[in-house]
Amino acid sequence: MVAKISLGSSLYGALAYNGEKINKEEGRLLATNKIYNDGSGTVDIRRAMEDFGRFMPTNVRTEKPVLHISLNPHPDDRLTDTDLTDIAREYLDRLGYGNQPYMVYKHEDIDRHHLHIVTVNVDETGRRLNQDFLFRRSNRIRKELEQKYGLHKAEGRRNPLENPLRKVDISAGDVKRQVANTVRGLLASYRFQSMGEYRALLSLYNIAVEEPRGVADGREYHGLVYAATDDAGNKAGNPFKSSRIGKNTGYEAVARRFEKSKAYIKEKGLADMTKRTILAVLQKTYRREEFVRMLHDKGIDTVFRLTDTGRIYGATFIDHRTGCVLNGSRMGKELSANALQEHFTLPYAGEQPIPFTLASDGAPQAAAESLWENEWEHSSGLGLLSGDSSGTEAQEEAFARSLRRKKKKKNQRKI
Repeated sequence: MVAKISLGSSLYGALAYNGEKINKEEGRLLATNKIYNDGSGTVDIRRAMEDFGRFMPTNVRTEKPVLHISLNPHPDDRLTDTDLTDIAREYLDRLGYGNQPYMVYKHEDIDRHHLHIVTVNVDETGRRLNQDFLFRRSNRIRKELEQKYGLHKAEGRRNPLENPLRKVDISAGDVKRQVANTVRGLLASYRFQSMGEYRALLSLYNIAVEEPRGVADGREYHGLVYAATDDAGNKAGNPFKSSRIGKNTGYEAVARRFEKSKAYIKEKGLADMTKRTILAVLQKTYRREEFVRMLHDKGIDTVFRLTDTGRIYGATFIDHRTGCVLNGSRMGKELSANALQEHFTLPYAGEQPIPFTLASDGAPQAAAESLWENEWEHSSGLGLLSGDSSGTEAQEEAFARSLRRKKKKKNQRKI
């Protein structure tokens, strides 16, 4: 979790910034102290200003009496609103601001949900609260809360938004450095449980990996070799042994990542979130390309493995929201390669499903008869009446004539 504290002079600016987000439904008000909250989920900015004013003298000598704090859990930390509220209140209590007027907001305008807190660092007499070692104390409290609530540690973690991973670009030169930086970044940011899932993740960034095995001088070896590729997946340039780009990119380190990822994904239930999104998109289209595009728009990339004839024999989903890489079969039979291949090659693949609705007042029977008769006429040259001399032929012909007579009489009544 990352904690940031900003000292300012404009109380209205801090309240308006957060209140407008809440009122635009880009977040919600989680908690207040000594500030009116009607429970509607919206914020009355003017009323909030008045309430804060009751606990501050008109003339405040402190140059910057406003504290604007943001608490940013890692996206993988699955926290409820209750958890977030408890974390915010405990953070303020330990910092010495638990009895101050404050408002706690949850921002939801980006996938990385986070908290904003507005409070003041002066008491009712205008005296400034103790700010000695404020940032140092905040850092200590943050670490304690990370441990208590099982949150991801902030140390050593770079914000992916500030240092985005990019595809390896062969034309840019220094390919070894590009591959090394990207591999290390992916290993630190994503979770995968098999070499196939790891390979699929790397392919998004124009990197291939192989597992050389053998025996040398009577000793068995098992390593990893990385290589840059073009956008079509064709290898380009010389491969690199993992030892040349860092021990943490070798086979043993990656294998340990498999085990840790498996336990973490199961504990946090991350696969369920990805599965729900995929199934929801799958219900909307039978076009493979559209399916891939729609998932990409939701933050999930898809890697299909295809035979020479274009048949799907493997599917892996990279969920950038949770940092998880998951084979389709790992999430259930309905997302296995065979199930997806069948879905995208049905007789009506490429066409949107046609909704079937029935009218009221006896129309269902007429609709059923009409559909049955159309189907009968369509298949009469190929199906049951195509020269089959079995004993059921006469009965089937009689039944067909009966349906036609019923429809004819109904049409006559309508006339």
